[in-house]
Amino acid sequence: MRLLAPIPILRMFSVEKAYAFYIDFLGFKLDWEHRFEPDLPLYAQLHRDALVLHLSEHHGDGTPGTALFLPIEDIGAFHQELTAKHYGYARPGVEDMPWGRQMQIADPFGNMLRFCEPS
Repeated sequence: MRLLAPIPILRMFSVEKAYAFYIDFLGFKLDWEHRFEPDLPLYAQLHRDALVLHLSEHHGDGTPGTALFLPIEDIGAFHQELTAKHYGYARPGVEDMPWGRQMQIADPFGNMLRFCEPS
């Protein structure tokens, strides 16, 4: 037996805003979408490199305001990539913290993504 990497489930309230943030701004790729019926809530999987996230419109999946600690290599390059996009709802900066260089970005639903390049 061995444990595998967790896949966080983040609550979303607008597919359009979620995709604009996660796909267009952060550069994630959509893997799949699922609805039990066409008019029911969406559940989707996104990935970027080895980071996999689930986004859910389902009541009870995830809590708005969740914080994720996301290890990253070359946070400077990621910061430059995001800055070049001129996203209207976030202009994240990189901070030096005791545990590494960190960039925090809130998604449109109050979830906090803490990308960190460990020291």
